[in-house]
Amino acid sequence: MSNRFLASMAVLTGLISVVSLAHVTIQGQARSAAPNAKATTWTPPLTPDGQPDLQGVWSYATLTPLERPESLAGKAFLTAADATEFEKQQAGNRIKIDDAPLPPGQVGGYNQFWYESGTKVVADKRTALVVDPPDGRLPPLTPEAQKRADAHWKMLKGPAAGPEDRDASERCILGYNAGPPMVPGGYNQNVQVIQTRDYVVLHTEMVHDARIIPLDGRPHLPQHFRPWSGDSRGHWEGQTLVVETTNFSDKTWNQFNRWNMASDENMHLVERFTGVDADTLRYEFTIDDPTTWTKSWTAVNMLTKTEGQMYEYACHEGNYGMVDILRGDRLRETGGADKGATKGASVVR
Repeated sequence: MSNRFLASMAVLTGLISVVSLAHVTIQGQARSAAPNAKATTWTPPLTPDGQPDLQGVWSYATLTPLERPESLAGKAFLTAADATEFEKQQAGNRIKIDDAPLPPGQVGGYNQFWYESGTKVVADKRTALVVDPPDGRLPPLTPEAQKRADAHWKMLKGPAAGPEDRDASERCILGYNAGPPMVPGGYNQNVQVIQTRDYVVLHTEMVHDARIIPLDGRPHLPQHFRPWSGDSRGHWEGQTLVVETTNFSDKTWNQFNRWNMASDENMHLVERFTGVDADTLRYEFTIDDPTTWTKSWTAVNMLTKTEGQMYEYACHEGNYGMVDILRGDRLRETGGADKGATKGASVVR
């Protein structure tokens, strides 16, 4: 079973979540959604080196969408009753996706046993993870960035000449929800935090990436070094771990996150991890990229500690999925494939 079908189903689940949220009756509440509005007086335990101990496996799954639906403009929060109704709607919607007839040429993906889309909205019942801009929406793309995004969509809809014509997640290079930054979606939404005196490791379950983050104040890599997950450096501000990442690549775009379809190498990311209580980690990130976005933007999620172990995410093991994608495109070009098969079946907009 191709990973592209599985990931497409997960994204479709997220899209339906946003649409359903827009139909929930909302009563606006005059509360601040400022990025640092959630203060904590909890004192976390310390590591042997005297650092706040944030170690453990944390889930970032939630039903709250990244962006606030346009129909909820000015409505920052759900009522308790509306949040309960929305969560019930999502359980039904996910079942409907599995029961829906398949498009021609597709064999389907996982059933609901495999999904981990979250069962609750965030605790304060915000209608979006984005807290800045205050409208809960991503800022507009620059004209140049919009051209990049359009070019990527066009590439995905056509036959792939080679693996470079597919996005980073279809190529199993980067997970579509693992970032950085980590944005909820689909399944395998877990991160393990490991600390030593000089390093913090953020090990994400999807595609099992491990960001090894120095804490010793060393400078970033020279500009011509462009790791797939960027170059991260960390430091402590009180009880908050601050991680700054630069040196991104312009090849990390993927179809399953609208926010990075136009991503480029100029992105500057700042993540903040703060313990709220023994079972909750506040995760805030700010993206600043003037060549992609018309202004910076910030999102906040609450990560939940889990006793479950981390599992291997094999993607399409041995990369046979990519081989089959390219073989299918060559068959279409020569007329050897089923004419009823859907081109660009992995693309979800």
